[in-house]
Amino acid sequence: MAVNASFVSPTADAQAAHRVAQLDVPGVLSTILSGISGWQLVLTTFLLLVAYDQFKYIWNKGSIEGPAFKAPFIGPFLESVNPKFTKYHAKWTSGPLSCVSVFHKFVVIASTRDLARKVFNSPTFVKPCVVDVAYKLLRPNNWVFLDGKAHVDYRKGLNGLFTRQALEVYMPGVEECFNHYFDRWLKITQHHQGKPVAFMHEFRELMTAVSCRTFVGHYMSEATVKKIADDYFLITAALELVNFPIIIPFTKTWYGKKAADMVLEAFTKCAAKSKVKMAAGGKSDCILDFWVQSMIDSENYRKKVASGVKVDDIEKPTMLIRWFSDFEISMTLLTFLFASQDATSSATTWLFQIMADRPEFLDKVRAENVAIRNGDIHAPLTLDQIETMPWTRAVVKEVLRYRPPVIMVPYVAKKDFPITPTYTAPKGSMVIPTTYLALHDAEAYPDPESYVPERWITGNADQQTKNWLVFGTGPHYCLGQVYAQAALMLMIGKASMQLDWRHQVTDKSEEIKVFATIFPMDDCLLAFSKRDA
Repeated sequence: MAVNASFVSPTADAQAAHRVAQLDVPGVLSTILSGISGWQLVLTTFLLLVAYDQFKYIWNKGSIEGPAFKAPFIGPFLESVNPKFTKYHAKWTSGPLSCVSVFHKFVVIASTRDLARKVFNSPTFVKPCVVDVAYKLLRPNNWVFLDGKAHVDYRKGLNGLFTRQALEVYMPGVEECFNHYFDRWLKITQHHQGKPVAFMHEFRELMTAVSCRTFVGHYMSEATVKKIADDYFLITAALELVNFPIIIPFTKTWYGKKAADMVLEAFTKCAAKSKVKMAAGGKSDCILDFWVQSMIDSENYRKKVASGVKVDDIEKPTMLIRWFSDFEISMTLLTFLFASQDATSSATTWLFQIMADRPEFLDKVRAENVAIRNGDIHAPLTLDQIETMPWTRAVVKEVLRYRPPVIMVPYVAKKDFPITPTYTAPKGSMVIPTTYLALHDAEAYPDPESYVPERWITGNADQQTKNWLVFGTGPHYCLGQVYAQAALMLMIGKASMQLDWRHQVTDKSEEIKVFATIFPMDDCLLAFSKRDA
């Protein structure tokens, strides 16, 4: 039997409908609004938006640690403009999960080792996002923003660029950069009459030069490398964790965008040069050459197969890749620079400072570097030789643990992400695992707040693989981790034999400055002198 949902008679329904039709809705609204001034309407709207912003934050926060309320809309943006490591540390130690909300972005921070690893290893729920402005600087279609199978396939094509065979080819170019900059540092100290000066920016330029030499060989002039080193500082500033969500002229993000455009143009030109050289049968001596050669080999193999020529399996390239445009190559090289430059600059700065303050360790590094070269301090080393020096390896591993270059890795939740049984990060939120607490875990690394390289020689530090998050883990782990550690070992080993340096300790030397990565607050005051043979 049909049921009349209004539970009244059809006649009554018709009368009600007639009255509604006669109701002047616009007129009623006009009467209501006529009693409200424009300012009252604006104020009411603003208060409603504030209430919504606050409600959404509290709803997203749920049971995890974080401020009970947020400043309307901007949240802690103003204090984030000048980030303090102590505040980051307090946030990490406030609870396994904590949160903030800045502008439109809700941020969940995973601080413990296990939660950080869960984020790293959950590609179904999260993907790397860096920061909002990164899409504009690195370009939205950059490979680093790919997800799922597309990312896996692209990454497989890059794996061949970091084989041990390839790294052996890169090392002479790396050593060439060290020789050049060691001479430069001596001149800088002489120019300042032996007075210690801030070297953090010099280390940044060195590592930019090392990265560019490794990536594009001699396709790039020293003047261009210098320009990139100077301007890359602007890109780093633009990619701070918290930034204004749009690019405004003459702000940090605006200058960063212009610098990124310049770097992309320079790398694009290098890609074109490499294609000409390698097509003519040139020899590979940098990452770009290896990549282009792999493209050529893949293209030649496909042409043979398509032509019906029988091709032996041994002729098939280890990894078949497609042909990449010059600009696609350029975007990838920019992400390599982004991943390497700041991190290695941080590690270099702390390494030179700590070795100056702890000469007993520097003496051990020097002794084993001289010994492995049979007394010839200018003799080149193979990758295997570099890795067999226990003290050189230990001082580098410990600086990466003690002052980890990468303290946070931003991801975005592709969908609601149940991080724990009791908390789910909402879709669209930023989810940030931190590496710092895992690397300062007293159970894994006794006396974690002290620099103790012996733990890598006589201790069990190498067994703490779950805590070793310096280079991440999961599908987005750092491709260049072997290269980065070998380059740092080669650098400090050569410096120990060829240079002496002293550090001017200040009350800011051990205070940590956050600038994408971490540096001494006083920018590391050093003076270099040539070491007697």
